[in-house]
Amino acid sequence: MKRRTTTVSLGVALLLAAVITGAAVASAPHGEQSPREAAALTGTAELYRSAGDDITFTFDAHLAAEHHDDPLDATGTFEFSHCLNGKGARAEADVGCLLTGGDVAVVSGVITDSDLPGAKGKRVGITVHDLGRHDRLGYSWAATGSPAEGGELPRCVSSAPFEKVKKGTGDFEVVPWKPRL
Repeated sequence: MKRRTTTVSLGVALLLAAVITGAAVASAPHGEQSPREAAALTGTAELYRSAGDDITFTFDAHLAAEHHDDPLDATGTFEFSHCLNGKGARAEADVGCLLTGGDVAVVSGVITDSDLPGAKGKRVGITVHDLGRHDRLGYSWAATGSPAEGGELPRCVSSAPFEKVKKGTGDFEVVPWKPRL
């Protein structure tokens, strides 16, 4: 009987310690909760093309809570690549703007690294529609031509999300921006 009482007492003590420790870790100083970021776009997906093109987009874009009122203060990166039959190009860009609403995000940025001649230093924009297993995507160069050849694109500009994400690859997540109006 004494061993069962000791075991139960030890179990209760461990459970109580875990609850107290968890509560201390979960709360911010002085009982304040950390504000959630103002907006975000994250995830990776491949686009569907019947010809077998290998097209991938990856996003890690964020608008911090303290920059809530200015989507031009967004930070992060995004990458994209397009290859077919062993030929193609890839690019990385620094985020310069992030606007989200509901399950749609528009992100734009300047290309910082690319193997497409003339693309470095050009601004591009991409739109994502986060539809769970049926995400869609659009990009500024659908209307303006190659990022290497187009003129200067304004910030926060892209196209409608007209491309389909390849089945089983979309994991985009959009955190909606809620501007103070």
